[in-house]
Order: sequence, then C-alpha cells, then structure tokens
Amino acid sequence: MTARKGMRPRRNENADLKAREGRKSEKPKAVERLNRFLSRAGVASRRKADELISGGVVKVNGEVVTEMGTRVAEDDVVEVNGRRVTPLGHHYILLNKPAGVVTTTSDERGRETVLDKIDLPEARKNIIYPVGRLDRETTGVLLLTNDGELAHRLMHPSFEVDKLYSVQTERPLSDDELERLRTGVELDDGPARADEVAFIPPEGRSHIGLRIHEGRNRQVRRMIEAIGHRVIKLERVNYAGLTVTGLRRGKWRRLKDHEIRRLRRLVKLK
Repeated sequence: MTARKGMRPRRNENADLKAREGRKSEKPKAVERLNRFLSRAGVASRRKADELISGGVVKVNGEVVTEMGTRVAEDDVVEVNGRRVTPLGHHYILLNKPAGVVTTTSDERGRETVLDKIDLPEARKNIIYPVGRLDRETTGVLLLTNDGELAHRLMHPSFEVDKLYSVQTERPLSDDELERLRTGVELDDGPARADEVAFIPPEGRSHIGLRIHEGRNRQVRRMIEAIGHRVIKLERVNYAGLTVTGLRRGKWRRLKDHEIRRLRRLVKLK
C-alpha cells in the first residue's frame, strides 16, 4: 500500500529491534589513552609507559603499538612483554616502617620486606610497591601504592615533596655544623643541603629535625657523615604531609579519601 500524502510511513518494529541489538553488540569506543591504561594497571607512570610503548614491548589485540596517543577500550587485550595487564583499582597504604625491614617488594637474601608487614592480598600479590625508599634501619612514614602516576610525581624532584626527619647523632652537633647542613655539604653524587634544620629540645644537641625535598639514596645519613658525625637513630616523621600519628611501629592503614585528594593536589594530578 502506498502511503498517502501527509501520512507517516509505518515503522518496521522488527527492523528497529535488529538495529538496536546491532548497536548493543558493537565494540565499545576507545575510552582512554594507552599510557593511562598502563598506569592504572600499575605497570608504570604515564611517562614510563610512553617509553615502553615507543620501545615496542606493548601489544594491543596482538599487534605491537608504538604510536603515542593510542587509545584503547576496556575490552581490548593489552600485553606488556608478553604478559597481559588489566586496570586495577588504586590502593594507598601508609606503613609505620620498623627498623630491620627492607624497603622493596622482594629480597634475594630472604630478609623481611615492607610488603611482609602488610596483611593484604595487594601486598601478597606484589600489586602495591613503596614510593621511594627508606634504608633498612630507618623507621617511620612510608607510602605504598599501585598508582603509578602519583608515585612518579611524588618522587620526581621537580615537585619538591617535603620529607621531614628526626635525626639522633652519636655526639652533639655545634651551631657551625648545623649551619653547614643549611648551606650545603658535598656528597659523592653532588651537593646537598637541608631546606630546614634545627635542634629538637629537650634532648639537646644530639637530636635534630631536618627537612629536605630530595630523595637520594641514604641522603640524610650521608649528609650527617659529611660533617663528621654518625647517625644512631633516623625516623621519617612526615612525607608529603603524611604522618604516622596514632599508628604504632610496624602497623599500617589505608589512606583516607581526603589524604589521597590532598596528595593529588600537591603534585597537580587530577
């Protein structure tokens, strides 16, 4: 039957249903950049992920991808060095690190690691990792996460993340030695200086507070050694505004939402 002028043609409901079902079966559109996908999977920071991509070790749906800015969907198969990776929920753990524990995810010599102190599946499966390092005998604030981008920015010198240490030395320090820490001492990997340093009463001149924003290996100990003293006790009491107040040595807790938001604001991460 021919439709009369002014009449709307009848809808073919079966055709409409098939069209809707076809749209539902279509592959979802790309939802995010590949480097962010890898960061969410805990593989690396976005910058490091870009290096992995350009290095030709990342595959998407079986094809090597080297183009920056590649976008992927949630159901794409992404592999790094032949191992499939999937995005994870982010975890943020604050540990009051005790002495004698190694700040690493595993130790070839069988020593206790910081992950051994955290009774969580995320730790047992090596999903989280420490942000920076504290040497084996240093205690205090340690953040562990699988948020690769946040970890990268917190550790990068350009963001100048504050670290405050309580330092006890074998012998009393003089005013001149304290001033040397302020103005800078020469280490084997270049000069280093305290952003702020002061005696902590009432312990006397063998106990100081020292604030830096760098994070070189054993930096505080080496700075103290450079002025002729030896550290007998070292504790990190503040890292990027995080403290272990109310958290006993060797214990851990998850970060609160407002702490996570503050860390992300600190390093300009949305």
